Amino acid sequence: MKFSHSIQFNAVPDWSSHYIAYSNLKKLIYILEKTVHRPLAGDDVEQSPLIRSSEPDHAFRRALDVELEKISSFYQLKELEIYGEVADFLREEESYEVENQEQLDGETGRPNTSGRVSDRPRQGSIFRSFNMGPRRASTLSRSIDEGVEDSDDDDDETTGLTKSKMSRTKTMPTDLAASRSEDMRASTELSKSIRRNSQAYDDYAEQAFATMFSSGITLKKRAISLYVQLCELKSFIQLNKTGFTKVLKKYDKILDQSLKSKYMEKFVAPAYPFRPETIKQVEENITKMEQAYADVVTQGDIATAKKELRLHLREHVVWERNTVWREMIGIERKAQAANLGLGRTLLGPDHDPANARLQGDDMDSPESKELTTPVGRIRIPAWLYSSTMLTLIVIVVLFFVLLYIPIMKKTEQQNCLAMLVFVSLLWATEVIPLFVTSLLVPFLCVVLRVVRSDDKPHHRLDASAATKYIFAAMWTPVIMLLLGGFTVAAALSKYDIAKRIATFVLSKAGTRPRTVLVTNMFVAAFASMWISNVAAPVLCFSIIQPMLRNLPSDSQMSKALILGIALSSNVGGMLSPIASPQNIVALQIMTPPPTWGIWFFIVLPVGIISILLIWLILLMTFKPGKGTTIVPIRPVKDKFSGVQWFISLVTLGTIVLWCVSHQLEWLFGDMGVVAIIPLVVFFGTGILTKEDFNNFLWTIIILAAGGLSLGKAVNSSGLLHTIAGAITERVQGFSLYGVLVVFAALILVVATFISHTVAALIILPLVHSVGIGMEEPHPNLLVMGSALMCSAAMGLPTSGFPNMSKCSRVTKSGHR
Repeated sequence: MKFSHSIQFNAVPDWSSHYIAYSNLKKLIYILEKTVHRPLAGDDVEQSPLIRSSEPDHAFRRALDVELEKISSFYQLKELEIYGEVADFLREEESYEVENQEQLDGETGRPNTSGRVSDRPRQGSIFRSFNMGPRRASTLSRSIDEGVEDSDDDDDETTGLTKSKMSRTKTMPTDLAASRSEDMRASTELSKSIRRNSQAYDDYAEQAFATMFSSGITLKKRAISLYVQLCELKSFIQLNKTGFTKVLKKYDKILDQSLKSKYMEKFVAPAYPFRPETIKQVEENITKMEQAYADVVTQGDIATAKKELRLHLREHVVWERNTVWREMIGIERKAQAANLGLGRTLLGPDHDPANARLQGDDMDSPESKELTTPVGRIRIPAWLYSSTMLTLIVIVVLFFVLLYIPIMKKTEQQNCLAMLVFVSLLWATEVIPLFVTSLLVPFLCVVLRVVRSDDKPHHRLDASAATKYIFAAMWTPVIMLLLGGFTVAAALSKYDIAKRIATFVLSKAGTRPRTVLVTNMFVAAFASMWISNVAAPVLCFSIIQPMLRNLPSDSQMSKALILGIALSSNVGGMLSPIASPQNIVALQIMTPPPTWGIWFFIVLPVGIISILLIWLILLMTFKPGKGTTIVPIRPVKDKFSGVQWFISLVTLGTIVLWCVSHQLEWLFGDMGVVAIIPLVVFFGTGILTKEDFNNFLWTIIILAAGGLSLGKAVNSSGLLHTIAGAITERVQGFSLYGVLVVFAALILVVATFISHTVAALIILPLVHSVGIGMEEPHPNLLVMGSALMCSAAMGLPTSGFPNMSKCSRVTKSGHR
């Protein structure tokens, strides 16, 4: 996450205006960068900057001083306020402890004369000792109550004791009976008086306990609140210090200065919020609050107190900052929806499926449509009558039609033709994800029984044998080679090795627009060789950002740069076997597969000539040299770390083994086995993690595996041989290169409109089979030429990922 988002994400909402204005400082850096380089554009006095190139440090320091003063003054006021509340709380907590202990001593009859809160171990917190149920009466009050109850009987009760008393009273003399009667009345009055006093004492005790419990609850809440405020104070210091460090680092990097170390040592470190004693004081107060909370709530258990306080802190953060998080997540989701092109137009901008389900969605809306049928009116969801669903229905209907209309002589070939058309149309239209279509291939191969035995060509395999056959075709050494390529690319990207090499080369390009353009194009092509033509344009666009920022919005150089990187990344997709999936498919089809040395020998001249031709076209089209001054790209000054050297050596060793794999076939057997080396080394040593492995383009791997299984099934059923024979008859009079031109033109058109990988999966097996059936068989030549044309198909903005990345980059930068 970018720090500008991180500070917004972690800031206390009420203090948001008092944090370092990181985004504004970044904008100032970019303004200073443009100002510094603007005089290079010409000698016009009116266009000369207000801030000279020698003054950016002074201007930036002024902005930093304002931020530092703002942060320091706010922190001192907030610290004084919070520390005052902490001191008040600790005094109240101490008096509360004294009252609590006196109450406990009063219950047990132990007077506290030691002058301390307690001279015995803590018996428990108020929350453990207080019983919210009916309080048990004391021994004295219980005995009095029992006596009163015994003597407070009704006169008409006829117990044995009452009868005996009455009989004795009757037999007594009158004076004595009267005297006894007066004594009994006096005793009864005394017992009732004692009972009333005991009840009053119980009421007073209950009230005192309730008061103490309420005070304990209040103290607990205050302890939690103060603990949270102290943690926020500590976070305030850390976030702002990180902000100063990062913004100074960015300033030094963009303007090639060395301000960070001097400013941090001279101004930031001595500032009151960032002194070591300030941090220490905050931590001491946090410790005091943990101890106080333990005394009041957790019977003195510090570990439990810390655990509970941290839980309260987390709940507070979630509650207080929920609005900020929700807004940020909403922005991210909108961006993802825009990038992925989600079909909200079908559902309406305000449609929420969850709300629709909860509310019943009974009202007529554009998300549904009613049809009148003989059995009544039926409501159909939008996705059922959308263009995507209609396309899918047409494809499925065509599939079943091809299954039952006899076109081929043999059943397995007829079924395979239906499956081939079905899968090709799903891939071409992308009505369902490409990898999902690939997963349908083995299912259909088994269910339709299109696979035949290699030993007995006319024997159709049963379901069990076909399952083993087709799944074995999905996982081949070529798939392992693809995984090895992903691993090398991940390591080079994660540890900035590719970026360092690219910036080093671009820093030598100088400031001439033509030289800078062609250098960027070759760097993009070289990066595409090793980190794929998916990651290479993203990397190159990030490198040229400083250059684009300093160009006018209507500059032709920016358009030439962006287009040049995109098109050369497409060309780079053909320069190595692991650069793109279509190369992997070609390696799998060609027999024998070419070595890496042969591949480089064929492809490097083609790629270099293609890039130079694209460069000339861009120069003639945009004329980027007119009135353009280029800001040179600076190389990374940090030295290679040990990990980076290790990754580089392992990568180079793996590439060398791939190049000589045919000579070492007796040892490794196939290039796919060599690909295991970077997998084991990088993941085994922890250089790459499980998350990196999960981030591989598994959809591409599944797509390639499905395509390989489709090619195996089409070949096994005999359909490929039949189609290739028919095509061979029609190109009988063509020369080898004439056939190559025909197929190259065909795949160029197809791959322009659909995915390069999909075009290779569909057409390359057919090209190989046609090449075998010719009078002079050259299947590898045809396959190699067709595979290269897959990468060269870049006529539309949607032709390949580099072109789509270019479109998004043009939109973001405003260089249209």
